[in-house]
Amino acid sequence: MDLADTDLPDDIDALKALVRAHAASAHANAQRVAELQDQLSSRTIEIEHLKLTIAKLRRMQFGRKSEKLERQIEQLELRLEDLQTDEGAAAQTDAKKTQPRRESTGRKSLPDHLEREERVHLPIDEHCPGCGGALKPLGEDVSDQLEYVRAHFRVIRHRRPKFACSCCDCIVQAAAASRPIDRGLPGPALLAHIATSKFAYHIPFYRQSVMYARDGVEIEPGTMGHWLGSVTWLLNPLVDAVRRHALGGAKVHGDDTPLPVLAPGNGRTKTGRLWVYVRDDRPSGSPEAPAVWFAYTPDRRGE
Repeated sequence: MDLADTDLPDDIDALKALVRAHAASAHANAQRVAELQDQLSSRTIEIEHLKLTIAKLRRMQFGRKSEKLERQIEQLELRLEDLQTDEGAAAQTDAKKTQPRRESTGRKSLPDHLEREERVHLPIDEHCPGCGGALKPLGEDVSDQLEYVRAHFRVIRHRRPKFACSCCDCIVQAAAASRPIDRGLPGPALLAHIATSKFAYHIPFYRQSVMYARDGVEIEPGTMGHWLGSVTWLLNPLVDAVRRHALGGAKVHGDDTPLPVLAPGNGRTKTGRLWVYVRDDRPSGSPEAPAVWFAYTPDRRGE
């Protein structure tokens, strides 16, 4: 803390006491800085160790023990997320006074396809605050900030006006727009979102129902299941085309993964198999597109 000359006491003993107090305060601050640096260093070492362990487990996760290793990887990633969260919180605590500046990790540039919005921030005063003179441009500082626009529902109302001929009373009306489900409520984007959430992000229907209810849209889990079941025939031609291309390569890589499946009637689960067939000749210089085809069988015979 800076003190003016008028704030300093005239007594020598009081001046010595003031100097000792400032020295003790500076020493305490230095110790605090050292402790925070030690904590940051220890946390950084643990984060790097976790990253190496996760990378090692990922290289080992192919084989009979893959499910067990995947669970271990998930637990380590959760721990890594906690440590990185603590690191971020520590960096915000006394950032200007006690935390050392982190070196740049080579941040990747944002993809070009993202929507961009420019905001120009002009000075409050149009004239020089020092002398009142006119201001002229002298370059600019540009920085990017990544933002997220929350997904939202939209109601599309289709109106088909009817027209009647004044001569012959013929009624003319445009044909109804095509829908994924005949006379169904959901649009194609909603169906794609529900399917992706369930099968790619493993969000079951009942959780999606809760998420949509927060926006005031009530969709029963059974309704979503019926919707996806109703549009499976739309995807069959695409699945068949992927299957023919994936299995038509000179080299096809295949593997199976066991997964528990409910056994109707006895309240237990049985072991089904999810088969994956991969065609990818890009490492050999082939220009043919890679493809992956999945198939499910109730047992390991693969029929």
